[in-house]
Amino acid sequence: MKTRSTGTPDWKALNDRLVAALGPLAPPLAISFHGPGRTPPATRVEGRYPPPNEHGRTGQVPAGCVFWIHGANDTFATVAADHANCSVGSYTHGFITLEEAATKDDVGAVLEAGWVDQGAVMNLPHVAERPESVVYGPLSERRTAPDVVLLRIHGLGLMTLKDAFPELPVEGKPQCHIVAMAKDQNMVAASVGCALSRSRTGMRSEEMTCVIPGKRLSEVVETLEATAGLDRAMARYASADAQRFA
Repeated sequence: MKTRSTGTPDWKALNDRLVAALGPLAPPLAISFHGPGRTPPATRVEGRYPPPNEHGRTGQVPAGCVFWIHGANDTFATVAADHANCSVGSYTHGFITLEEAATKDDVGAVLEAGWVDQGAVMNLPHVAERPESVVYGPLSERRTAPDVVLLRIHGLGLMTLKDAFPELPVEGKPQCHIVAMAKDQNMVAASVGCALSRSRTGMRSEEMTCVIPGKRLSEVVETLEATAGLDRAMARYASADAQRFA
């Protein structure tokens, strides 16, 4: 891993190599969780909260996954109340317990509709230690280690990831739980997205997400670079071979 003069990782260099290997649809996003007493490396941007719904639910954005979109361009800190309009995301990110989530009207709505069942909710990966804040921002601007790096990728990027990590879990709904898989389970994981997240974030139909544990970023980038090189070699071979059919 390249280092700065202080001996810390060169996050900008890793960012650039990651972009070259995966060709993401947005800049890689760094996410870090900060417990009580830890000063986050960013300030919180106070946003407008819409009036609560009839059950008292509101937040700074419709769901925490919207911060993935904003954080591709700016670095900022968030607290539990900012995420609170989405109870599932608040649970997967450790802000509330499963028991608290079960009392929320939006969790009741997805269960009543049959979109997920109770067993699926109970087995969702989630951040075990309750954070006081979560910081989002471009990986290229990082000065401290992130817990998770999240990328919005297309099918070719997912192919490269799966080639590089054959055991890669490709998850479904809800999309946000892959963040907990990277942070607490130290896993590289991907998601095809979910209807709730796509609607709230405006993610395009071809967009998917993947996560990399921050502590594994150097290792993962090196593996992806090697895999992408092999894939390019195979693509050149296939392209040359296809000329016989032109």
